Order: sequence, then C-alpha cells, then structure tokens
Amino acid sequence: MTKTLVLILGPTAIGKTGVSIQVASHFHTEIISADSRQIYRELSIGTAIPDSQQLHTVKHHLIHNHSIHDYYNAATFETEALTIIENLFSTHNIAVMTGGSMLYAEVICNGIDNLPDVNFEIREKLIERHKTEGLESLCTELKKIDPDYYKKVDLKNPKRILHALEIFYTTGVPYSSLLTNKKVKRDFDIIKIGLNTSRHILHERINTRVDKMIETGLIEEARSVFKFRHLNSLNTVGYKELFSYFENNITLEKAEELIKRNTRRYARRQLTWFNRDKTINWFEPEQVSEIIHFIENKISCI
Repeated sequence: MTKTLVLILGPTAIGKTGVSIQVASHFHTEIISADSRQIYRELSIGTAIPDSQQLHTVKHHLIHNHSIHDYYNAATFETEALTIIENLFSTHNIAVMTGGSMLYAEVICNGIDNLPDVNFEIREKLIERHKTEGLESLCTELKKIDPDYYKKVDLKNPKRILHALEIFYTTGVPYSSLLTNKKVKRDFDIIKIGLNTSRHILHERINTRVDKMIETGLIEEARSVFKFRHLNSLNTVGYKELFSYFENNITLEKAEELIKRNTRRYARRQLTWFNRDKTINWFEPEQVSEIIHFIENKISCI
C-alpha cells in the first residue's frame, strides 16, 4: 500500500485537533503537529495544545519539544517532521499532520530552498536591533538591500524580515536571489483536507476559545513569560496583547477584545493562503465520517 500523509488544514479554532484525532484513531496512526507555537513547552493555554485526554487518545509529535529560547524556523520543522514521517511509515501506511501554520504545511508539501547557515553573531545583532530600533527600521533596510523580497514579504512578520536580513549579511547577496521555488517530490502521497465553516460560526468559535483561554489561566501563563517578551517566539496573538496590559498600556478588557480581533484577522490570513491551493478538499468540521470516507476512497485509487 502506498504511504500517505493526510494533511488536515484550516483556520484557527475551526476544530482541526478534534477531527485529526478521529481520523488518526480510525486509521490507527499518529499525529504530527504543524503548529509554529505548540512546539514551545512554556506555552500551552495560548497555543491551544491538545488536552491530556486527547494526547492520551492518539500519540502526538512536535508538541512541547522546544523552548521559547530556541531558534526555530520552517527549515528546522521540515527536517524534524520528515524524520518523524519516515519513522511512522516504517510501521504505518498512513500518518496524519494537522496545524494552521501555513508555511509549515507548505514546506512539507513542496520543500524549502536549501539556504546557507546563518552566522550566529549576525543573528544576535539583528535580534538586538529589532528590540531597540523596532521592526519598521529593519523593513526600511530590507527595502534597500532586497526590494524584490520586500514587495512580497509580510512586513508585520519580524521573523521573516530578520531571516532575510540574516541571509543577506551572511552571504552578501539578497535573500530573494537564493529562492528557487522548486517543488520537491516526496516519496509519499499527500491528501489535503481543509476545514471551514461560515464566517459567523468561525468568529463565534474564536470568541468562545479566547474566553475559555482566559478562564483557564492564559493571563497567568502570559505573566510567567512576560520577562522574555522580546523573543520572537512570544510575538504571538494572545500573549503580546496581554504583555501590553501588563505594561499598563491598555486595560484587561481591551486586551481580551484585541486578542479576539487579532485572532479573527489571523484566521482570515490563513484562509486567504489556503484558498490559493486548489488541491485542498474542503469540508465542514462536523463532517468527520465524510472526511474518512473521502480519504478511504482516495487511498484505494492510489
């Protein structure tokens, strides 16, 4: 039987965890998380990691396996995830991957350019400049040295800006000139399942999730990492708004309002990204039996 990775995608709060557990349970396999924040062991509530019962039901990988102090990027994720997938396929015909980090899903499907290692001192200096000068200054610098990448990068994403500058100051050439955009051919098949629903229902799910996070200790969790707020790993919806509250810049009520608003905006960006991929097969999150039936039919045709 052909080895198959089932990739379950969708916006935040849509219900990917529950669906992936039911799918993995049906096919007697395990789950790899494709979430850029669930990897951090210091963060649980704000990253919505599966609860203890869910983790007990199906084995999960790449959850709480790094610290917020570790440097982690899509290339690291690709290496770690492919190793896990290879190991799983030695004993399983199907593996499940789920998450809302768009780039992480992309690198598993299409690969990532083989870029040079970054000089550690250069990285540290740029991180310090981000702290002291702010992101806008670094964006202005990127525009001068790599206008092609500047035109297409998310200028609100410090990790992308810092990485492009790191590559330039390490190699002396623009980051955009090293991007080949060549798709790799994986030695396993990929079935993409997308979850979505009406905007109204999705917004309700987001608001409910944020309320539950607050009730179950998000404020305390954010306070426990507040002194490390300069780290890129904490430039995350749910934490940065509460950091602003801790600094007396906004009220707690305003922070909660902003978490909901910014989560809705992030969900919109996720859907914009995923909707460009015409190979994703879309379902409502309640259509688990239909999803399983679809996967079984696809596998039988492979």
